[in-house]
Amino acid sequence: MLRYLTGGESHGRALVAILEGIPAGLSLSCRDIDGELRRRQVGYGRGERMKIEKDRTEILSGVRGGRTLGSPIVLMIKNLEWPRWQKIMAVEENVDHAALTQPRPGHADLAGVIKYDLEDIRDVLERASARETAVRVAVGAICKKFLREFGIDFYSRVIQIGKIRDKKEWQPDQADYSSIESSSLRCLDREKEKQMKELIDQTRTKGDTLGGIFEIYTTNLPIGLGGYTQWDVKLDAGLAKAIMSIQAIVGVEIGLGFASAERWGSRVQDEIFYDGEKARFFRKTNRAGGIEGGMSNGETLIMRAAMKPISSLARPLRSVDLITKKEVKAARQRADICAVPAAAVIGEAVVAFEIAREVREKFGGDSLAEARRNYQSYMDYLAKKQAR
Repeated sequence: MLRYLTGGESHGRALVAILEGIPAGLSLSCRDIDGELRRRQVGYGRGERMKIEKDRTEILSGVRGGRTLGSPIVLMIKNLEWPRWQKIMAVEENVDHAALTQPRPGHADLAGVIKYDLEDIRDVLERASARETAVRVAVGAICKKFLREFGIDFYSRVIQIGKIRDKKEWQPDQADYSSIESSSLRCLDREKEKQMKELIDQTRTKGDTLGGIFEIYTTNLPIGLGGYTQWDVKLDAGLAKAIMSIQAIVGVEIGLGFASAERWGSRVQDEIFYDGEKARFFRKTNRAGGIEGGMSNGETLIMRAAMKPISSLARPLRSVDLITKKEVKAARQRADICAVPAAAVIGEAVVAFEIAREVREKFGGDSLAEARRNYQSYMDYLAKKQAR
């Protein structure tokens, strides 16, 4: 079983994660993780904190001599702002600071203080903050490293900021993807990128925020990850949950997604063909996005997610004070103007975890070598099953 937990607050001492279930023998170093953390931190429209935090991972356990041990991997990312916040975020009693009592519309603030019987919305916002996703990206980086052992890889891009859309058609070939990785908004069309930047600048001037849509491609998945026999083994269900768990994500689709509702069935399903030379079934289209009946079908997994504008505004909306019950402006917190490019990288990470979990479920193995043997045995079976 592959599973993880995260801990830590946005301005606490550090973020931590415990990842259990990675087999022994996987080559792993902090460099493998820190590259993904850097990808998360860049992007036009990010806030001032990204200029302060230079996220670095410390591996506290589960790795020795550059190889995983098969035991739980414990990760830590220190918050560089901790010295400025250690009095406010002190663990000891009698913390001397003014409580925040002006909940932000759209955030966890109000529901959180009511649910947990709290008095200060900082007790909620520190954990509900998207800062937590840094350590999830670290977990996802390890899962990506594991999945590359089986030829599985991940790509993402931003396809929309506000109402401005990037190119519709795209395939994750190397030439295109290098262009995406070099873009400060993770998009292909440089003219559209320019328009998006101008929109972000206008939004910053207004004291507002912007959302958008990003897309994730996962390549070289084998047929048969997931299942159809119970609701909780369906691959698409797990993936949707993972994406929706990212802060500010409000919608997710696979393949054609919502566009399927507008088409005839004959224009939604992917016809099946047989390649005699390669001795395999294939499809000329991928409207299903790589999943049929809750299982991977061997085609590229295509997912998209919608991110709402961030709830923390430079010009706060109206709210009600928790104590006085009078109308006030919501609490103002330092935040991004637009974080869609970062959300795409976070999306890769959570999808990588779900795929890694399915791979571990199907192929098992206490060591990487054993998992590889089991995987190759299954691939041999697939080849024989599809042969004439």
